[in-house]
Amino acid sequence: MANLYREVLDNLPTAALVVDSNYRVRYLNRAFSEYFPKGKRRGTLRDIYGCDVKEPCGEGVKCAYCPLRNLFSEVVRTGKTAFRKIFVGSGNDGLALRMKVRPLGKYFLGVVDNAYETEIAREMYTAQSIQQRLLPPAKGEGTPYSFTYIPCREIGGDLPDVYETDGETMGFLADVSGKGISAGMLSAFVKAGWDRAERSPARALTLLNAKFQELNLDERSYVTAAAVRIARNGTLVYAFAGHNAPLLLKGKDGISEIEGASPPVSTWMPDYRYTDGEIAYCKGDILVMLTDGVTESRNARGEMFSLERVEDVLHRSENAAAFIERLKAALKDFCGTFDDDITAIAFDL
Repeated sequence: MANLYREVLDNLPTAALVVDSNYRVRYLNRAFSEYFPKGKRRGTLRDIYGCDVKEPCGEGVKCAYCPLRNLFSEVVRTGKTAFRKIFVGSGNDGLALRMKVRPLGKYFLGVVDNAYETEIAREMYTAQSIQQRLLPPAKGEGTPYSFTYIPCREIGGDLPDVYETDGETMGFLADVSGKGISAGMLSAFVKAGWDRAERSPARALTLLNAKFQELNLDERSYVTAAAVRIARNGTLVYAFAGHNAPLLLKGKDGISEIEGASPPVSTWMPDYRYTDGEIAYCKGDILVMLTDGVTESRNARGEMFSLERVEDVLHRSENAAAFIERLKAALKDFCGTFDDDITAIAFDL
């Protein structure tokens, strides 16, 4: 009987795919495999269409942008049917699909209505590629650092950046309002409008706020941000623009929370002038910048990950790279999937 069912499914013109909660492919019919002839009929989601990411499925930086994985993740997380137009693959080898995914007991069934190629789907893929290029390099000159960026949708609204100005390392982390395409466009504006030549984080935020007024957006659009300069004289010069998550500084005496009260970059207070703060650091300290998507991520019981859990991870981390890796693992164990973008940067001072 099982062979009969398989034969029937394999001869259906509608493409079908079944995965489990670990995103391993349990079955795909012949119609689905015909869309991706170079792929495999078993393995993880990446195997069925020949993904070029070198890391294991779900662990690479690009995996956060995978529309197929994100679609199944939504259904695994909510237990409800989801429908979306997605672009699977890359470049000319990619394919736009209109897919519906629904729970099927302990498995999840994805059904493709039909395959089609549209300009808007390809533009979405291009936008994802562009946004990935806005991220800082894995390694740079100056102060060593490590970071993680996990958008909750194909296009994210967080913007991390690390760069050098006059021989000193600058860290910048912005979180724009909204999600999806509109958030991606606003984060691109922030990237273009941020003055990298300005040594004062506060003046750079003030200039960004002035440029924001030219967009003439309503009060629903805004940007929270934190900026810091790691000065050669052993101080951190920092400024906030409505950023909820504090900077964390781990030293020999424990962890200090660096906070600041100020409005976001918005039309709410168009002439606001931000101010710099300073705090001393010592060689061997670790500086952490993060968005509230980290601390406010919730598990199935509705509990938030919280700043206390972040600090616990930082207590157990000997350097920036270890902190980022342990933070990703802790978030994955706690939440599994995310409703907001997840971004953190850590510096070895």
